[in-house]
Amino acid sequence: MLAIAVHGGAGTLSRADLTHENEQAFRAGLDRALRAGYVALERDASSLDAVVAAVRVLEDDPLFNAGRGAVYAANGTIELDASLMEGAGLRAGAVAGVRHVRSPIELARLVLERSAHVMLAGQGAEEFALEQGMAPVPNSFFATEHRRLELERILHGEQPTGPESLMGTVGAVALDHLGNLAAATSTGGLTGKRWGRVGDSPIIGAGTYAANDACAVSATGHGEYFIRLAVAHEIASLMRHRGLDVRDAAGTVLGRVGDLGGYGGVIALARDGSIAMPFNSEGMLRGAMDSRGRFEIGLLGDDA
Repeated sequence: MLAIAVHGGAGTLSRADLTHENEQAFRAGLDRALRAGYVALERDASSLDAVVAAVRVLEDDPLFNAGRGAVYAANGTIELDASLMEGAGLRAGAVAGVRHVRSPIELARLVLERSAHVMLAGQGAEEFALEQGMAPVPNSFFATEHRRLELERILHGEQPTGPESLMGTVGAVALDHLGNLAAATSTGGLTGKRWGRVGDSPIIGAGTYAANDACAVSATGHGEYFIRLAVAHEIASLMRHRGLDVRDAAGTVLGRVGDLGGYGGVIALARDGSIAMPFNSEGMLRGAMDSRGRFEIGLLGDDA
């Protein structure tokens, strides 16, 4: 059984505001990411390889809030976070607050594979990237006019920091031919955030988690709420200890996020290949593909 799911963020995205051009562009980006990850799985690559391949596609797509196209902090800088985890050995790697790394998910993988640590942040993460041969890019590499205008509207009080600025965090979960699970998440965080702010995306157990005895999870949304509830790990815990299936577990935990006033969604993949993609916001960019013939891409709650 092979399976993969991806997301491109969750937030306020109404049908009225979704132009045909934007809808096609979002769907095309999700399609490329799904196929990049699934092709890796078909070639007997690991689930870790597959989630990195999928997330790399989305990091390079300026439509999404990760890598090029990431949002601005309030001081005009772009700070990036990412993490990944493999379900077989519970190995994990994460980076936070990097400004000159083209692919944060690739750096997170290097932390997993070539360091004794789980998370590196800021300057230390940047220096580690240089030591591993990753060529730095200027912070301006990630900038787009769309994101600059978004920040200006927030700084001028024309748009509040909130659900409408969440759209774009990316992630992937995968199940490979050996039955191993993996999860990965990458983001630029919240538009207008305090520089140095770290959300749930690089926090193992909050925004990213994978364990072969339960599921793989990547989250997107208002990270402060997902951290407080340890959302990704809690989904796995409900499956382990209460016997819930992945859909019920994911839905239950996301309900708790809503009870606290938080918005967002998750993609969750169980060891049997079952996929859940619940969200409590107007939209979540999402897609799923498996060896049973499933293929779907959705943007809003009324998508099939």
